Amino acid sequence: MAQGANSFATFLILCPTSFFLGILFSFFPYDFPVLWTSAPATAEFYTQLETHLQFIHSAPPIVPRILHIVIAVGLLGFFIKLYKPSEANALFDGASLVLYLVGITVYVANIVKGLRVVSAGEYGQYELVEGETAVGTTSEGAVIGREDSLRVLAASNTILALVLVGVLVLQAGQWYAERKEKEEMEKMNQERGVKGRGNGRHTSPAGGGKKKQ
Repeated sequence: MAQGANSFATFLILCPTSFFLGILFSFFPYDFPVLWTSAPATAEFYTQLETHLQFIHSAPPIVPRILHIVIAVGLLGFFIKLYKPSEANALFDGASLVLYLVGITVYVANIVKGLRVVSAGEYGQYELVEGETAVGTTSEGAVIGREDSLRVLAASNTILALVLVGVLVLQAGQWYAERKEKEEMEKMNQERGVKGRGNGRHTSPAGGGKKKQ
């Protein structure tokens, strides 16, 4: 793939990934007291968190549409880079695409359904398609309460953030590997050029020193 197209595709991947990390960072002040502090969160805090999530879920339709367009832009970047991939593309971009798809799965399976449950306020009573498990229930079918459901949502945000950071790390690793490969190739070409000039100097006197008949 041409270097310009590869760079543009990388841009299409990094921008959506960074955009989603920024969104998740805005949730961090709410997620931190739920997951990362030893002191239990107060009932007032859970009410505030619930109000915040309900406000997010009730956003105008243009907001989720823009979000889904940005997700599609990231997928487009992966498809461009993986079209006729090199060995580095297959390794780094393939792993990045897997993480990106894991992030989409977490978003659809946990976060979207969790926001619906919070907006409805019916924890463990959300209507499901057969075989599905809501945020308000465990895999065994036991109902979990409001606070545990909000903790699951906060944990899903953390998992999604780690997955997206993994995408950035893999893309940075690919950039570093390609840079080192380019430097090594330039060094090898320079060494070949020096050897070629040296061989030319050694052979020229032999031709010039030939006696005339």
